[in-house]
Amino acid sequence: MKFRVGLAQIKPTLGNINENLKKHIDYIARAKEEDVDLLIFPELSLTGYHLKDLVTDVALDLDSKIIEELRSEARDLALIFGFVEESKHCCFYNSAIYIQNEEIKHIHRKVYLPTYGMFDELRYLARGDSIKAFDTDFGRMGLLICEDFWHPSAAYIAVQDRADYLINISCSPGRGISTGPKLSSAESWERLNRTYAQFFTVYIIYVNRVGYEDGVNFWGGSEIIEPSCKEMLKAEFFAEGLFIAEIDDSVIRRERMVSPMLRDENLNLTINELRRIQDERLRRKY
Repeated sequence: MKFRVGLAQIKPTLGNINENLKKHIDYIARAKEEDVDLLIFPELSLTGYHLKDLVTDVALDLDSKIIEELRSEARDLALIFGFVEESKHCCFYNSAIYIQNEEIKHIHRKVYLPTYGMFDELRYLARGDSIKAFDTDFGRMGLLICEDFWHPSAAYIAVQDRADYLINISCSPGRGISTGPKLSSAESWERLNRTYAQFFTVYIIYVNRVGYEDGVNFWGGSEIIEPSCKEMLKAEFFAEGLFIAEIDDSVIRRERMVSPMLRDENLNLTINELRRIQDERLRRKY
């Protein structure tokens, strides 16, 4: 199967859901004109990132009119976007939603909330507690959010749950200086994406935002990496835009025939050894 993926590398307006909604609708219209089958926005695309005390003001439940409007707008394509989700128990999550055929097919709540250096997510948001792959019209996918990808167990769980595509939506700020033309944060993400693609023989679809918030720059550089580790699509740095590529799932089959690591992975061994480690830590109380 072949399908067209659009990466909506946008610059959200901090705390302004209505303005960001208009931008989402505009990009959806542009994607339809380009026959895009799956359109993906970055992390917290409806709200902006540095929300802090604005979290409760911009939070949406799944029955909100804004979610309903985006479901209706996306009737001719599948859609992923990021938002602050308010649960029935008044918990607030950094969430990603997958909508297909106007139905919510999957919600992922960010599991690993960075609270170090310039990051302060855990102060304002609740942790997600689940990582699951899910079926779509285009194959089985895993959906993670930014920091989740820096914990290899998150990607491993999704792949062991039979995901053939790992999608990561991100708000990665520009950090560090390298000897080349790129920021060191961009180089780190590129290495990580290629490592996962090759180790797990999956497509990696990475969507990062652009723009400034509170003096912090977001660098973009969204990309799609094939299971062979080949770069299929690379978006511009620091620029908004809709970037499109056609994915062919036969590439997955070809690469897994050559590199059958997933076939040979011993999940029972991993589970047993992790239980042993957990038991030993509990006995030692550390």
